[in-house]
Amino acid sequence: MRYVFGILLGLHGLIHLMGFVSAFFSTTIEKQVLGISKPIGALWLVTFILFIISVAQFLDGKKWFYVAFIAVLLSQILIILAWKDAKLGTIANIIIVLVSISAYGMHRFHKMVKNESAELFQNIESKNPSVIVKDDIKHLPEIVQRWLIQSGVVDHQNIVSVRLKQKGKMRTKPNSKWMPFTADQYFNVTNASFVWTTDVEAMLIVPMVGRDKLVNGKGAMLIKLAGLFPVVNESDNENINQGAMLRYLAEVCWFPSAAISGNITWETIDETSAKAILTINEKSVSGRFNFNKNGTIASFEANRYHGGNDDAQLEKWVIVNSEYRPFNGVIIPNKSKVIWKLKEGEFHWLTLEIIDIEYNISTIY
Repeated sequence: MRYVFGILLGLHGLIHLMGFVSAFFSTTIEKQVLGISKPIGALWLVTFILFIISVAQFLDGKKWFYVAFIAVLLSQILIILAWKDAKLGTIANIIIVLVSISAYGMHRFHKMVKNESAELFQNIESKNPSVIVKDDIKHLPEIVQRWLIQSGVVDHQNIVSVRLKQKGKMRTKPNSKWMPFTADQYFNVTNASFVWTTDVEAMLIVPMVGRDKLVNGKGAMLIKLAGLFPVVNESDNENINQGAMLRYLAEVCWFPSAAISGNITWETIDETSAKAILTINEKSVSGRFNFNKNGTIASFEANRYHGGNDDAQLEKWVIVNSEYRPFNGVIIPNKSKVIWKLKEGEFHWLTLEIIDIEYNISTIY
């Protein structure tokens, strides 16, 4: 659809050359068509140039919509002046305006998330972090020690910040269509916080964006259609805070040295599982990590509120890992699926893959 819109933008711009040509050159176009006088013809040329600039900026990923707004305004004035012959151009202008408004909304949304992500990394000292040794993990349950040794974090630098990229698919209901997504995520491990942002291919034309975050023990979830219309906007309530903290706890599998952070404590359950408790600002959540015998994390499960509304119920929330690979010397689960085990049945709503992860780089992508 991106290239279809680019072609529409370009062709609509090219049509405006007709007004310029009819005013300045001898053509077979009747004088009443588009440009009657040379000043008006010059405006048709200016509009053409503005549309071409918009196309170039659009294809280059720059902020094309500002120029497009001006181009559409001029275009529509000229169309009104030549309404009989040019009125169909209004349809193209309406499409361009709607897409431009959406692009502007997406730009504002991503700018907000970039600012939040940059704030997350403020005051992090990520240079020359300490190196983890075996004495640092000896107080942990045996299976957790095996995980940390197997993952490669022993004799590795302590991880204080993380940035990563994901891809995958999600859906909102058990029988609904899978929607592809890409996402960036940033973690401040020192303060147990994160910002996650995603672009979802929700509909053929209308994009959907989302942001999930945890800062100072408070969660926030925002989902917008076209970057403009909130579908979900929940923050700082018991359900959202608990869910965001549980998400952080589950995702320490991607930066295993967080297991020895002062805000996470561990209890042995059995030979292949352990309970982890995350505490932030005197609020705690807990979940169960299940391990394979070699020490890799097989799954994580916890009771989490299914939704952010006041009437949301605690349901079993499970993350199942299917593949593992090393990133920067640390072996982590890189492919997982997320499942709600609801009373009416199992709801597999998310499948994700880590495609890139970097540690102790305190800047955003």
